[in-house]
Amino acid sequence: MTEENVILVNEKDEQIGLMPKLEAHEKAVLHRAFSVFVLNEKNEIMLQQRAHHKYHSPLLWTNTCCSHQREGESNIQAGTRRLREEMGFTTELKELFSFIYKAPFDNGLTEHELDHVMIGYYNEAPKINDDEVESWKWMAVDAVKLDMEQNPDIYTVWFKIIFDEFYHFLEDHKL
Repeated sequence: MTEENVILVNEKDEQIGLMPKLEAHEKAVLHRAFSVFVLNEKNEIMLQQRAHHKYHSPLLWTNTCCSHQREGESNIQAGTRRLREEMGFTTELKELFSFIYKAPFDNGLTEHELDHVMIGYYNEAPKINDDEVESWKWMAVDAVKLDMEQNPDIYTVWFKIIFDEFYHFLEDHKL
């Protein structure tokens, strides 16, 4: 299997090229990404624990799913595809906002992403893909915020950044 490319972008989210995913993370080049938050009717977030064999951030908790768009794929199409691949279900997604962040990992790689944050609603249990996901759980939004303050080392570096943006968005828009 050939390595997947990421879409290189400028700060206006205009495509400027393609690069293999690992190379983009080694060089900390700005690229397009997305993060999906799935909530249930109790306003709990479906969190996933990354698989133990992932090359970065194994066994850390993060949002429902996240990844990179493929060339020619809309943000919603990419989020829907990855949600199905990782969590085994689909639901209608809505794009909320986007922002740029840069987060280094302990292994020398760096995420430098223009991240499109999406939300969806679902009330059932996922059918997780063991190659991608170790475990999952529902957790109240405020409980995640508190746990992240008390146990920051069990969450992915990008989730801590994205969750802060997501939490303020929820406060401002009362979703």
